[in-house]
Amino acid sequence: MDTNRIVSSLCYFSLFFAPFLFPIIVYFIVDHSEVKNHAKKSFLSHLIPIITVPIVAVPVLLSSGEPTMLAVGGIFAFLLIGAINIGVLIWNVVKGVKILID
Repeated sequence: MDTNRIVSSLCYFSLFFAPFLFPIIVYFIVDHSEVKNHAKKSFLSHLIPIITVPIVAVPVLLSSGEPTMLAVGGIFAFLLIGAINIGVLIWNVVKGVKILID
């Protein structure tokens, strides 16, 4: 198996062991352009859950509505953030396996 494919795949699988650190290190150390491209894509996909939390949760927390609406908004925000995180997790696993198989 090609080393470049393994490193590219590990960039996506690093969501489980070093989400930000591993793709950044790979991006700056490896000279192969395809591996750099995968490292950049995986790093950006690892940022998505971090970005969605404030975008979804802050408006709910800052709303000055009644407690019932705040609770409903909080539950909706929790479910939305969870769905996005699960989607990112599945996407990273699929991309990592796809690179290994191709």
